[in-house]
Amino acid sequence: MKILIADDDATQRTLLRATLLQLGYDVELTCDGAQAWQALEHPGAPALAILDWLMPGMTGPDICRKLRARQNGPYVYVILLTGMDELEDLVKGMDAGADDYITKPYKAQELHARLRAGERILELERDLMDAQRALEIRATHDGLTGLLNHVAILERLKQELDRAAREDASLGVILLDLDHFKQVNDGYGHGTGDLVLREAAARIRDAVRPYDPVGRYGGEEFLIVAEGCRPGAAEQIAERVRRAICGGPIAISDESITVTVSAGVSARVGGEDIAVRELIDRADRALYQAKSLGRNRVVVHHGEPAMHDMEGFAALSDRFDYPTR
Repeated sequence: MKILIADDDATQRTLLRATLLQLGYDVELTCDGAQAWQALEHPGAPALAILDWLMPGMTGPDICRKLRARQNGPYVYVILLTGMDELEDLVKGMDAGADDYITKPYKAQELHARLRAGERILELERDLMDAQRALEIRATHDGLTGLLNHVAILERLKQELDRAAREDASLGVILLDLDHFKQVNDGYGHGTGDLVLREAAARIRDAVRPYDPVGRYGGEEFLIVAEGCRPGAAEQIAERVRRAICGGPIAISDESITVTVSAGVSARVGGEDIAVRELIDRADRALYQAKSLGRNRVVVHHGEPAMHDMEGFAALSDRFDYPTR
């Protein structure tokens, strides 16, 4: 572990550095408070610091206050090194945000014990942060596919739609559905169906742009938010995803399962006032049409079809089994 030393006394600095090196630590030296604060603001700064109480530019307690006041950045465990041993002074140092203190002249064994205590605290803090991140991921991501879950993808869509409205920008929505997925579950079992879903999700993630949010909308349905896309650009993304999924069979154990996908595309074009629900409904109607036209295709919503087109659409729809999609 690397430890930051801040002390304006060159002799004390040298002795402290030698002690820490002997104890097996890496050391970063600074000679006043301003240098110490600058070092602690850098990315990758040491997580443990030994600060002299009285230094030019900024005192040890001053640095503690600034560390505890900042909103971002990792936690820094601070040990104040001081020649003052009055209880009132030590309370002031702890109130400023110091985690521990050691008085001069210090003993190497005592210093090592306090450093070990600091290391344990930092390790616990890292474990808590890791646990918090894991909980956040579980709350926002689908456990099977690793994509955003239903609630999270809708929240991202709302955020991006609000931003598009503020900036008068376009926003595409792609709703995907694996074709005849019920046949996969019935023919190979739900365990295999889960593996197919996972592989399909990975192919979707690889086919879209890195910054496009992707979520599992429900069952075998997926939702892609295509930032800055007009209908034509969103259609290109959907077509790229379609080819990625049907471009090769999914190998599971000794089986090779060919899967296709149908997609419906809608978009908010600059200046349009539209809600999240309507954007999704448009994409869903386009997806329904893609299913009716034979599946394994992309259909873009361009407004409601005319009445004479609806008659042909209704006649065609009788030829397909929609419930299985």
